[in-house]
Amino acid sequence: MTKRIKLRTLLIGGFITLFFAVLVGRVYWVQVVEAEFWADKARESWSRSEKLIPTRGTITDRDGNVLAMDAQGYTVAVNPQLINKLGLEDVIVSKLHNVLGKPESEVREIVTSKKENGEFRQQREVRNEGWKIDKEPADRLERFKEELEEQYDVKDVGIYLIKEQKRYYPKDNMASHIIGYEDKSGEAKMGLEAALDEVLRGEEGEIKYEKDGNGVILENGKVEFKPSRDGKNVKLTIDAEIQHYVESAIKEAYNKYQPKSITAIAADPQTMEILGMANLPDFNPNQYGDFKPKDFANHATRALYEPGSTFKIVTLAAAIEEGYFDPNATYQSGSIRVPGSSKPIFDHKRSGWGPISYLEGLKHSSNVAFVKLGYEMLKADKLKDYITRFGFGQKTGIELSENRGNVGFNLSRNIEVATAAFGQGVVQVTGIQQVAAVAAVANGGKLMVPHLVKEIEDPVTNKTEIIESKVVRKVISENTAKLAGDYLEQVVSDGTGKNAYIEGYRIAGKTGTAQKVEGKGYSTDKYVVSFIGYAPVENPKVIVYVVVDEPNDSNLGGGAVAAPVFREIMLQSLRHLGVKASHTDSEKAIEQKEQTVKVPDLTELKLAQAEAELKGRSLSSVVVGKGGTVLQQIPKAGNTVSPTQRIYLITEDRTKLSIPNMSGLSLRDALEICSLLQIRVYTEGQGFVTSQMLAKQNGERVIKLKLSPPDKEMLVAAADEEAGNKEE
Repeated sequence: MTKRIKLRTLLIGGFITLFFAVLVGRVYWVQVVEAEFWADKARESWSRSEKLIPTRGTITDRDGNVLAMDAQGYTVAVNPQLINKLGLEDVIVSKLHNVLGKPESEVREIVTSKKENGEFRQQREVRNEGWKIDKEPADRLERFKEELEEQYDVKDVGIYLIKEQKRYYPKDNMASHIIGYEDKSGEAKMGLEAALDEVLRGEEGEIKYEKDGNGVILENGKVEFKPSRDGKNVKLTIDAEIQHYVESAIKEAYNKYQPKSITAIAADPQTMEILGMANLPDFNPNQYGDFKPKDFANHATRALYEPGSTFKIVTLAAAIEEGYFDPNATYQSGSIRVPGSSKPIFDHKRSGWGPISYLEGLKHSSNVAFVKLGYEMLKADKLKDYITRFGFGQKTGIELSENRGNVGFNLSRNIEVATAAFGQGVVQVTGIQQVAAVAAVANGGKLMVPHLVKEIEDPVTNKTEIIESKVVRKVISENTAKLAGDYLEQVVSDGTGKNAYIEGYRIAGKTGTAQKVEGKGYSTDKYVVSFIGYAPVENPKVIVYVVVDEPNDSNLGGGAVAAPVFREIMLQSLRHLGVKASHTDSEKAIEQKEQTVKVPDLTELKLAQAEAELKGRSLSSVVVGKGGTVLQQIPKAGNTVSPTQRIYLITEDRTKLSIPNMSGLSLRDALEICSLLQIRVYTEGQGFVTSQMLAKQNGERVIKLKLSPPDKEMLVAAADEEAGNKEE
C-alpha cells in the first residue's frame, strides 16, 4: 500500500513538474523567442489612428468675393434601440420628416432598424436628406432634442448631430456651370471643382497613438503624426459684378423667349480673361440633387452649334488679310449657285437688295457676299486654313471640359466650302471658340487661350502663382484687325446689329441666325440666334457673345433676340469697368442726362419691383442679403447720382448680411454701409472708394477702404447729391 501511494505521488509529481516545465518553456518562448512578434501584436491592439481632414481651398472671383468654400455641416444620426426603449419613435419620425423632408415611411424604417438577431440597432445615419445639412435645420433638431430631454427627464433621446465639413456655395446659382460642385461624399463633380480637384483638395493627414484598455493615452507610447495639408485657394478671372449682369440679362431673355437654352460669355479680349459666363437653365450647387441633367450642361464650352452669320467675321478678316475685300466693289445680291449644287444659296431676303457693295453686303449679312469672298476669292484651301488658324476644330485650352468642334468640310465639295464661308453646313463650333476667334480680331490679331483662373495661392507656403495670358499664334495683322473692326462697327450703327447700339460708345459686332438641322435637312421654324461684339472699337475692353437656342418666335433673328441682351451686358460692363463714352456729337447731352439721375424711394418694395425701377432709370443695383423685400437703400431716396454708381438694396437684417463691394461709393455712403453692418472702418486717401480689404484686429472685424479723388463725373454727381441733401 505504501509503495502504491509513493508511486502515485511520484506520478502526480512528475505530471506537475512536466506541466510547469512546459509552462515555463512556453513562457520563455513567448516572452523571449517571439517577444518582438507579440509586442507588435500588442501595439496593434493599443494603437489608434485618426484621419486629419484638410480644408478644401476656396474659390473666389477676381476681387476676392467667395464663390465656394468649406463650411460646417451636420449629419443626423439616430439610436433606434434607445428611441424605441423610450417609446419616442412616432414623435421623432414626424419631426425628422418635417425638418428634413424625408418620406415618413423611410424615416420610420431607419428609426426602427434591427440587426439580424432581432435587436434594435444602436446607430443609423439618416441618409441622404440628413447628410451634411445646414446649420438652420440642425438648430431646429437640436432644440427639438433638448425639449424631449427636458420633457422625459433623460440625458439622451437618441438623436445625434455629427459635425462634418461640407462644401458651401454662398452665391447659390451664380456661376454654377463654371464652379461645378462637390457632392456630399466629397467627390468633385464638373466645373472647376472637378478640373482643379488636385489643387483644391489638399492632402489628408493622420495621427497614430497608443492607449490602454480604458482608452487612456499611454504616457510613453509611440506617437506618429502626419499633418494634413490644406488645399490651395483659387482666384478666378470672373468679376462678380459682370457675372451678375450676364445672368440677369439672359434670365430676362430666357423668360421672354422660352428657348431650350441661352448662353452668354463676357471676356477681356486683350488677355482672354473670362469676366462672366453663364447658361440657362442652371442649378444651385448647394441643392444639386433637386435638378435635372439638362440643368448641368455647360453650353458655353460643350454645346456645338452651326454658328451662322457671326462666323462671317472669320471670312471677313481672312478676305481683308489676303487683299480680297474691297468695301466699295459691287456684286449681285439675292442668290448664287455654286458648281455641282442642285439648289442656289439665298440671302435671308431671297430677292436680295440688287447690285450692292460688299460693305453693304456685310451690313445686310448677305450670304451671297460671303460665298463670293470665301468660296470664289479665298478658295477652299485658304478658307479652311484661316478657319483652323482662328482656333476652330480644336480645343481652346480653357480650364473646363470642352468640345473641339468640327470644321471637317470636304474641300472637293463646292457646296460645303460655300456654306462654311457663312457659318453653316458641316461647320460646328462652341461658344468659347467663337469668343476666342473674334477676340483675335478685337486685340490686333492674336489668338489667345481663354482662361478662368487668375491666381493660385498656397496657404501653407503663402506663395501665389500668377496665371499669365498665353498667345497661341498671330492670325491676322493689326491693320487687318483695325479695318475689320471699322467695318463691323457699321453693322451695329447701320446694319442688322442696330439693337446692340449704345450711344456714346463705338461697338463692333455681328448678328447670327442659323437654321437647325432636322432629319436630313434644315428646320423651317427652329433656329439658333446669336450676337457677338466688342467695345470700344478704338481700344476693346470687353467682348460679349450671346447665343439663344430655339427662341419661341421663329420670325425673330439674332438682331432682335440676342443683340438687346448683348447691349444690356455690354453697357453695364463698360460702366462698371470705368470705360468712358467716346466723343460724339451728343456727348454733352449724354453727360447731362447721366449726371442728373435721381434715386427713387425703393423701401418696402419687392426686390423685382425695385430692380425694375432702377433699370428704368438706367441705374444698376447690388442686392445685399437674401430677402425678397427692400428694407433699406443706399444712397437714400432723393439723392442725385451718376448712373455709374450702384444702388445698394438691403434685404435682410444686418446681423445676417455679408459685406458688399463698395467700389465707386462716396465715403459717406460707404461709412453708412459699414455702420449698418457694425464694422469698424479705416480709410486711406480721400474721395471715392477704389478698393477694400477685410481684416481682423484684436478678434474684431475691421475694413480698410482706399479712396481716390473723384473724376469730373463723380464731382458733378457729388455736387448734385449735396444739393439734394440741402433740399431735404
